[in-house]
Amino acid sequence: MKKDISKDYELIIFDWDGTLMDSLAKIVSSMQKAGSDAGLPILSTQEIHEIIGLELGIAIAQLYPSLAAKDVDYISKRYSHHYVESDQQPSLFYPGIEAMLHQLAESGKKLSIATGKSRRGLDRVLTAVNLHQLFDGTRCADETHSKPHPAMVNELLALHGLRPDQAIVVGDTEFDMGMALSAGVDRVGVSWGAHDAVRLHAYDLVCCVDTSAELTDVLMG
Repeated sequence: MKKDISKDYELIIFDWDGTLMDSLAKIVSSMQKAGSDAGLPILSTQEIHEIIGLELGIAIAQLYPSLAAKDVDYISKRYSHHYVESDQQPSLFYPGIEAMLHQLAESGKKLSIATGKSRRGLDRVLTAVNLHQLFDGTRCADETHSKPHPAMVNELLALHGLRPDQAIVVGDTEFDMGMALSAGVDRVGVSWGAHDAVRLHAYDLVCCVDTSAELTDVLMG
């Protein structure tokens, strides 16, 4: 059920992996390879989907709760190695997403990113897809609190001098929705990402969309 979506948001804060970019398979493969490097059990796709969006160290500690800190650090480094290696060919945007981003930017919307990626990782992918210029602000998990803490959203609001009611968060996981809810910002879920759409509805969404065309309609106001 959709709420009234006639609201004209000034700031749109996007998650990256699983929301804009179809990179979930690379994340899963890289984490499985990192676990194998450490001699740990290979986790399933679903198990790894559960942690997508969290800061990497937190994600690994959640996947392997008995690990010592030094082992978490080792797996983090192996994950990063495998991800960068696999990302020589950048992931694709989900269908219609890149065109939507250009349309929103051209309409005067402020676009920002709040991601579980590292700063180095986000800058690398934005350079690869040549889209730095579309985003007015970005926050990464290694430079502030990890989702679902509201810090990323609060910092982006402060950067733009906006109130919570002037912004909306778009994401594919409960971490995105929880972050936005804690910050007092409206929420739109996408159904194509890491967490089942049914789970997102528990966060009192504006709506949950199935296509980029639906998302564009919501965000254009």
